[in-house]
Amino acid sequence: MAIVPGGALALSAALGAYFAAPAFAYTGSLKGTPCTTSARACVDLDDQRAWLAKDGKIIGGPVPISSGGQGKETPLGTFHVLYKDKDHASNEFPLPNGQPAPMPNSVFFEPGGIAFHTGSLRAQSSGCIHLANAAASRFFSHLSVGDGVQVVR
Repeated sequence: MAIVPGGALALSAALGAYFAAPAFAYTGSLKGTPCTTSARACVDLDDQRAWLAKDGKIIGGPVPISSGGQGKETPLGTFHVLYKDKDHASNEFPLPNGQPAPMPNSVFFEPGGIAFHTGSLRAQSSGCIHLANAAASRFFSHLSVGDGVQVVR
């Protein structure tokens, strides 16, 4: 049986392409959370808790959160960290005296300006995820632009 050089080349190219194809990440359940293993941050709005994960394992949490209230709900879905601002101040939701509201350790993950940040755990947010200062600092340090964030009910 003779192998035609072009055929051998085609077979070699096909096998090379097969073995060089990128691996697909397993997106099973992130044990102990309602999120998948692709999440670097997981938020459960029903239980008002959040976690940090790395390589499909929980590395922080659960920590208590406060989320958006009626008419300013925190959006559900899978997002990616867009940018971070250690000392963000919101002009959109100013303090009663008109000054920009401080939002320390902001990690923005939704194009509408939704972020994890230090905030009151006793008050509903305007769609953001409030965290205690220590937790917000850890989320800020751990998460990078592009990391996956899942918000579920």
